[in-house]
Amino acid sequence: MVVGNVNATEMCDAVVIGGGPGGYVAAIRLAQLGKDVILIDKRPVLGGVCLNEGCIPSKAIIHAAETFEQMNHASTMGLNIEGTVKLDMTKLQEWKNGIVKRLTGGVAGLEKGHGVRVMQGTASFRGPKQLELINAEDRVQMIDFDHAIVATGSVPLELPFLPVDGDFVIGSKGALDLSEVPETMVVIGGGYIGLELGMAYAKLGSKVTVVELQDQLLGGGLEPEIHRVLLRRAKQLGMEILLGHKAQGAKAGSPGTLTVQDKDGKTKDISTHKVLVSIGRRPYSDGLGLENAGLAVNEQGFLPVNEERRTGVPHIFAIGDITEQPMLAHKAYLEAKVAAEVIAGHPSAFDVRAMPAVMFTDPEIATVGMSEAEAKAAGYQVKVGVFPWKASGRALSLGATEGLSKIVYETETERILGVHIAGAHAAELIAEGTLALELDAFLDDLAHTIHPHPTLSETVLEAAEIAMGTCAHFKSPNR
Repeated sequence: MVVGNVNATEMCDAVVIGGGPGGYVAAIRLAQLGKDVILIDKRPVLGGVCLNEGCIPSKAIIHAAETFEQMNHASTMGLNIEGTVKLDMTKLQEWKNGIVKRLTGGVAGLEKGHGVRVMQGTASFRGPKQLELINAEDRVQMIDFDHAIVATGSVPLELPFLPVDGDFVIGSKGALDLSEVPETMVVIGGGYIGLELGMAYAKLGSKVTVVELQDQLLGGGLEPEIHRVLLRRAKQLGMEILLGHKAQGAKAGSPGTLTVQDKDGKTKDISTHKVLVSIGRRPYSDGLGLENAGLAVNEQGFLPVNEERRTGVPHIFAIGDITEQPMLAHKAYLEAKVAAEVIAGHPSAFDVRAMPAVMFTDPEIATVGMSEAEAKAAGYQVKVGVFPWKASGRALSLGATEGLSKIVYETETERILGVHIAGAHAAELIAEGTLALELDAFLDDLAHTIHPHPTLSETVLEAAEIAMGTCAHFKSPNR
């Protein structure tokens, strides 16, 4: 329903709904291709969840926590810091917010520089080629368009019996904005967001307990070797990991309590100062009026799209978290370019063999392609090459021996099916594995590629050599 004062109708070649990683890139690419573009976002600043309350600020907190822990253990390298290393959360928050402000301001500058018209407000379809935009002052703007890209992202899943109050029960955004480190914290959900933040606060001084419904962390798809490394590191940080447990309710206080139940039905109360709910995310299409454009989400809440990112209405496209799993910013970046290029009349398609996933836990975890179990389930005869980082000179010099690099490959052809890394800077190293899969590489392609020494990238080379039986730095069990 139209409310408030109505402005004159705006017209454009393409409208992009959502200013996150997918949306803001789509708008820029459309403008580069000569299209008149309007970019709409509800926030006063662009960047979406990723830049404002997700990827970027969380990595800033995680890096600060890593540095804090390293300083407290620097004496092992002969670096003796006089007195106690003190944490100033106010200063940390200022530093983190400064990073966010710089990046979101940069995005705004890029949009302006490309001639994109940016509008703030809530958009909803009023027809297959018309949007209604309501801003913070309830002023209404009608927008007529030739093409649209839906890039509305996702929002956190909630527990009906444990609503986020921003005080005792917090979400990931609240965890990134804490003014002080809580003495104790319970994280509900052992996915990557909960583990990343839980480990960071454990390093900053919290006693952290993770409550996970499944029997394995990070969605249950980890290589067993990596899961063991992760659990071992969590224990070193003083964290308690309760697998096969579910939250039942909480009583606020300072401290309050969280009640959990195990698989046998036994319950117990955990004393805690904060409860962080991090159980996943859902695609966000609330209030978008998709039905008015002839669109509907599927049972999982996603907008179905084809390889061009077209929806069932050919001139309306969708990208990012609203489309399908996985919900990853780097997936949205590529989808944005594909959709923009198709709209501009250029041949383009979302056609990827490999989609890397990275988790900024400790150690970092990065995977691409099939796991060993997935490859076997798909009917492949497989073997693996695993190189432990304790045998890496670079890992030793960094004090980062908790890790491994693993390659899953087809036995007969030695074609690489998956690469899995746990260790420092794994998120940077996985690009080599991603390229290997995109190029349909084989073990000898990696093994015969010279890697610089001494580096962590050599661990991928060594894993390939272990698989081939040619590794000089660790005994190869395969040959």
